[in-house]
Amino acid sequence: MLLDSVVLKEVSHVYVNNRGAFLAVEHMNLNVKQGEFVSLIGPSGCGKTTLLSLISGLLTPTVGTVSVAGEPVSQPTSKVGYMLQQDYLFPWLTIYENASIGLELMGRTTAADKEIVNQLLSDMGLSHALGSYPHQLSGGMRQRVALVRTLATEPDTLLLDEPFSALDYQTKLQLEDLVASTLSALNKTVILVTHDITEAIAMSDRIIVLQANPGRIRTEIEVPKAIREALPLTAREKPGFHELFHELWKHLEEKEVYPVDEG
Repeated sequence: MLLDSVVLKEVSHVYVNNRGAFLAVEHMNLNVKQGEFVSLIGPSGCGKTTLLSLISGLLTPTVGTVSVAGEPVSQPTSKVGYMLQQDYLFPWLTIYENASIGLELMGRTTAADKEIVNQLLSDMGLSHALGSYPHQLSGGMRQRVALVRTLATEPDTLLLDEPFSALDYQTKLQLEDLVASTLSALNKTVILVTHDITEAIAMSDRIIVLQANPGRIRTEIEVPKAIREALPLTAREKPGFHELFHELWKHLEEKEVYPVDEG
């Protein structure tokens, strides 16, 4: 039986600023199993990035609890890796130095730790670029370095916030395949935020559709086995893919109707 890797129980979060209070997510309940790949999709204002910040420990929920690997999350933890849309590589550091900076900050500089970085860079096809600098690499290669940096600290759970959206379409598809196969081989738990419905279907075991203002779960859809067991590029050609796309699109187009208090 697979264990719960990420659990949110009755999570609500309010942002407060000089203009007042804003309810970002409300009554959020979510369980992600160990090794599961889950995508969050929904309109702007549905709280996707807020949820990642809560799971990573960058935010503390106003109400409810968040736990990772059975432990409450109250601050950032090495058990969770967070990869953003931008690679945020340091331009003055080499590719190897950028990839290993997380380990350096953790004081992990043993030969075994260095081998982890070297192996991940090799797996990502970057062995030839260890001494290069970020400006010498393409956008797709830079994102691969960012993924290695995230994986090198050996987190159990990865949070991916639109990691492919800045790339051209061909590079995006190639990187989806590489990332999906790598994370599957490492049995990582993954939560992906994306606006791309086809990406969500092609990469995920399960898709969570969110509604906005405040963010709530509208529905959850399990991706059919034939699609989820294929690499993302091949998955797009599997029977049922386009039907699932239209089903998700329909959910995203639905407007939430709230009951009117006639009292």
